[in-house]
Amino acid sequence: MKIMKSYALFFLLLIAFASQTVVQTEARVCESQSHGYKGPCSGDHNCALVCRNEGFSGGRCRGFRHRCFCTKLC
Repeated sequence: MKIMKSYALFFLLLIAFASQTVVQTEARVCESQSHGYKGPCSGDHNCALVCRNEGFSGGRCRGFRHRCFCTKLC
């Protein structure tokens, strides 16, 4: 009888912990080349400021040609 109570308690605890589990998902980040940034991109900060004025959440310099790419969650 004690073994049955132990199993019952184990399964109740297992169910309680399983119901507390939260699965987090990460949003994808979409990128688009900036239309307002002119010339080679030398710093992420300036790129991000221009991208915010274009309606994006941020931006960063990328690639061999140092272009400004705007980013937002999609």
